[in-house]
Amino acid sequence: MIRLLYSTLFAICLPFVLLKLYMRGLKAPEYKARRMERFGIFDRPDLDEAIWFHTVSVGELLAAEPIIREVQARFPSQSIVVTTMTPTSSELLYKLFGDSVFHVYAPYDLPICVGAFLNRVKPKFLIIMETELWPNMIHKSQQRDCPVVVANARLSERSAAGYRRLSPVIGWMLDGLSLVLCQYQADADRFRSLGIAASKIHVTGSVKYDIDVAESALAEGKDIRSSLPESSRVWIAASTHDGEDEIVLSAHEQLRREYPDLVLILVPRHPERFESASALSNSHGFVTHQRTIDETLQATTEVFVLDTMGEMMSFYSASDMAFVGGSFVAIGGHNPIEPAALSLPVVMGPEIYNFEAICGQLIEAEGMQIAKDRDELIQVLSQWMADPDKARLAGSSAAAVVASGRGAVARVMTQLAPLLDRA
Repeated sequence: MIRLLYSTLFAICLPFVLLKLYMRGLKAPEYKARRMERFGIFDRPDLDEAIWFHTVSVGELLAAEPIIREVQARFPSQSIVVTTMTPTSSELLYKLFGDSVFHVYAPYDLPICVGAFLNRVKPKFLIIMETELWPNMIHKSQQRDCPVVVANARLSERSAAGYRRLSPVIGWMLDGLSLVLCQYQADADRFRSLGIAASKIHVTGSVKYDIDVAESALAEGKDIRSSLPESSRVWIAASTHDGEDEIVLSAHEQLRREYPDLVLILVPRHPERFESASALSNSHGFVTHQRTIDETLQATTEVFVLDTMGEMMSFYSASDMAFVGGSFVAIGGHNPIEPAALSLPVVMGPEIYNFEAICGQLIEAEGMQIAKDRDELIQVLSQWMADPDKARLAGSSAAAVVASGRGAVARVMTQLAPLLDRA
């Protein structure tokens, strides 16, 4: 009955969802392409009872990557389906895996859409990354004897409070989960507070710590900044959202008055904002270059807009310090582990609830600082530029935190493998 009410409300809201998709498609045509997939309508793939990984966007996909690769290595004959919800993640998935996995957009969480998807894919195992719990997706999978696991699970206190209020009506969904593999003990405690059996909950750590810094990214980083004068310093503002570019560019303008050789690499989170970010930089009077046009940093570069996908690690490698976005706006912050793994000192805004535990460890180790506004961002970056030894020590501390957190993928596979063997 509750699920029927939920599905009815979802159906009522669907026109507004479609309108939002249409509006996004005006700015990013990729949102209009393959739209029927979201209704569960696509060419039936030639698969034999696949393992299904559900991710949302880039962050969850990057978390899923090492697990998918481990599954491919251990079960080489097993078909893998990956669902995402954004064109950005679709593009990245193809760069990471090519045709070795089957990609389709996740269906809307209506019984008819999820049912159409399941009729075409027929998964025998569903792995949901982080905390993307859709009632019909879970229920319909369970109806087909498809175990459902939440991997790299995280749950903020804010989200847990919301789930607890709904627990009388969604308890069936949570109780049906086969495993919940949590990043931290605090996440496990919050999932347990929702009534999930303790035997199903395990702390495996964050798989994002198991990051592989490729030698090619390090070499590319050196090449990217090779045309800059020796005295130049580079900071990167990564995964910025609407409202953050202005803060970052204003800070850069102020910082260049004291450090005129300072270069900013600006990386908008979503492709539809690449051009607007470049235009905003130009409006500030900066000599602005773009990856797709100018390829690399030049001696005259003041702001460089990274308007491609899949190159973040190379540009982190080209930088001396990093601001990670989604943290000056109510997004909850993006992954600080990538710059930390490259020994960069990291600064974020106050909105970090998506990575609360990770940020806490980095802050405690003095590898990361929080800036509540533009002025504090300027202050943190100025300290690091005025004292390069302090910046290097902060970067080393950040890298040590990442190194100490490795091993989560192995722990996840220890829990998954028995279920995959039986599936």
